[in-house]
Amino acid sequence: MVEERMFIEKLVELKRVSKVVKGGKRLKLYACVVVGDGTGAVGIGHAKSSEVAPAIKKATEIAKKNMAKLDVTEGTILHMVHGKYSASKVIMKPALTGTGIIASKSVRAVCEAAGIKNILTKSLGSNNPTNLARATIEALKSIRPVAVVAEMRNKPLEYFARKRYEKTKSDTQEESN
Repeated sequence: MVEERMFIEKLVELKRVSKVVKGGKRLKLYACVVVGDGTGAVGIGHAKSSEVAPAIKKATEIAKKNMAKLDVTEGTILHMVHGKYSASKVIMKPALTGTGIIASKSVRAVCEAAGIKNILTKSLGSNNPTNLARATIEALKSIRPVAVVAEMRNKPLEYFARKRYEKTKSDTQEESN
């Protein structure tokens, strides 16, 4: 018996498109869907069909085939990244716990599907939802894991541990004495 994983599916864009042919116009519906597992794997797919449900289903199947593994740590990203796809650009910065996802609709969909809970983003250039989602995935793919950065810089892994800004009362009392 094969175990089915639970996926987070987010609709990024749904629009009517037409093709002009000799006898008139052929109308179809275009759907762009982001699928993720909430632990760092995310994919994007887009498809067309004559009805809404089949277009979304096709796009979801394509997104599941195109999933990529991303490096998400403690609900945020490790460092600032830039992503570009076509004329859409995205800047993403890590955020502290409790910040939430500060992003546009399409960037938010990708972050939620990937399992990112705290992030700051800014989208520049074109605001085409499909291209913004693809630029976001490109940015998230460019994140380097901590082990790779530590090896490149000849530092121990503990050097890159996130600093905690929580002090107990005893620590503050010792500093004042």
